[in-house]
Order: sequence, then C-alpha cells, then structure tokens
Amino acid sequence: MNAVRFEWVKLRSLRSSWLTVAATVLSAAALGVLGISDVLGSSPAELPADWDPTAVGFKGFLFAQLLIGMLGALTIAPEYASGVIAGSLVVVPSRTRLLAAKAVVVGCVAAATALATTLVSFGVVQALLAADGLPAASLGDPGVLRALAGGTFYLTAVGLGGLAVGVVARSATTSLAALVGALLLFPALAPGIVGESLAPYWPVTAAQSAYATVQVAGTATATVGVLLLTWQVVGLSLAGYIAFRRRDVHEA
Repeated sequence: MNAVRFEWVKLRSLRSSWLTVAATVLSAAALGVLGISDVLGSSPAELPADWDPTAVGFKGFLFAQLLIGMLGALTIAPEYASGVIAGSLVVVPSRTRLLAAKAVVVGCVAAATALATTLVSFGVVQALLAADGLPAASLGDPGVLRALAGGTFYLTAVGLGGLAVGVVARSATTSLAALVGALLLFPALAPGIVGESLAPYWPVTAAQSAYATVQVAGTATATVGVLLLTWQVVGLSLAGYIAFRRRDVHEA
C-alpha cells in the first residue's frame, strides 16, 4: 500500500483530527474577535500610531498554534501508547518512508488548516473593524497578501514541528507540555531569561512578523523570522528522524 495513502487513511479516520482542525479555525477567529474588543467603539484617532489591522486580525493564533501543533503530534505520539506503530512498520517496513509519509500528510492537512484559519480570522476581524468605522485591511492593501501567506506558513510550520515533537516525546501529554513551553511559556519568559535584545529572536516569536504589515520596533523582520522558524522546524525534524531510526518501537 502506498505509504502516504496509508497515513492519510489513518488520519482521516480519527474523529479527533477533524475536531482539532475545526477547533483551530474557530478558536483563531473567536480569539481574534476578542482581541479587538477593546478598540471597538473607539475613534480612529484613539488608535496607536503603529496600528496594523492585519496583524490584529491574527491575535487568535496564540491559541490556534497550540492546537495545530498538537494535530501534528497526535499523528504519531498515541501510536506508541496503543501499539499501532508496530503495525504501521509491518505495512511500511522502511522507517524513513513511514516518517516521510507522515510528514507529507501532516504538512498537507496543516497547510489546508492554516490557510482556512488565516483567511477566516482575517475576514471576520476586518469585517468587524470596517463595520465599526475603524481602519481595516483589504486584500489589495500593500503587504496584506504577503501577511496572509506568512500566517499560513507560520501555522503550517508549527504543525510540522508538532509532528517532530511527537516523534521524540512518544507521548501526547509530553508533547503538549513541550509545545506549551515552546509556544507560550518561553516567549513570555524569554526577556527575563535571555534579555530584551535576544528575546524577539526566539523562532516562534520572530516569525510572528511574517503575518504583520507594519514593522514594530524591537522585533525581527519577516524574512529573519521565517528563516529562524524554518531552521527550528528542520532541526526538530532531524532530531525526530534520528530518534525514529534508532529507538525501538517498544522503548520508553
């Protein structure tokens, strides 16, 4: 059986996969709306000088990134607890092919989810801002299409990173803890740990510039952010590949 088709059948048969996809899209939009609630009813003159309606529309990514990361992790981590991974290796004996197939499936599903999440969040938030008479972004505005592509890339990369975390952790609980630490806790604590000058260059923090149209002082550029996140995901994937090749499927 084709390895990619085999992995696709497994993923699509899991109800949790589609619940996670739906939760990612809906939570990003809902939290995006919540994120602009403090400015609705204000006048344009009260908005900050660096107002970026595009980036504001993606405030819900803070939680959505955790969900899409877990989508990646849950494609493999539970297989160790259930013993399904051993059966998968019977069907696809090559560990390289099996992991590559998982990466292709996760990458495609994560990309589709990321695109839907980005477009829905953007559309909902911009519609609310425009209805309230506040400056809103449109697809024809400078930098908006790049920001939409950046948001899609960001969430897709986090999904693939989640797969790598799941391969190394072999546990859904441990994967969740690692993702919470990398995506939420460390970025919040980084200024006190590595200093104000280095904190903006933590990959997931730096890459948030990819879905903004206004460069905020003290943050990494979109290009630097994309490169840093890419290298982090590549590094995690390499670590996952080495672990998957060398460790026994029954090893804790």
